Amino acid sequence: VQLQASGGGLVQAGGSLRLSCAVSGGTFTSYGMGWFRQAPGKEREFVASISWSGGSTYYADSVRGRFTISRDNAKNTVYLQMNSLKPEDTAAYYCAAGPRHGAGSLGEYDYWGQGTQVTVSS
Repeated sequence: VQLQASGGGLVQAGGSLRLSCAVSGGTFTSYGMGWFRQAPGKEREFVASISWSGGSTYYADSVRGRFTISRDNAKNTVYLQMNSLKPEDTAAYYCAAGPRHGAGSLGEYDYWGQGTQVTVSS
């Protein structure tokens, strides 16, 4: 299973970005999908996740109400819409494939994409 993340960039505080993660080499609906992020000098942390059907979504408290995770099973792609961005959202963002229910912890995700950098200027 290969994951290809894209959509990162430089944005001013208050702005928006949409990350995409295209999945290939497996059955997309076999997996819940997650987004994680890692800032320099910090551990990788959970951002959001979604069940295989899209019926259940989960968010870190720090992003709830600002970020929205979604998936298009016809396109084998998961998205992360990020609004009202803050400088503290600056990090490399990683997508991952894991348990179908979408509620797994970081260690339960089996496949990872490369990071896409998000930088929010103040």
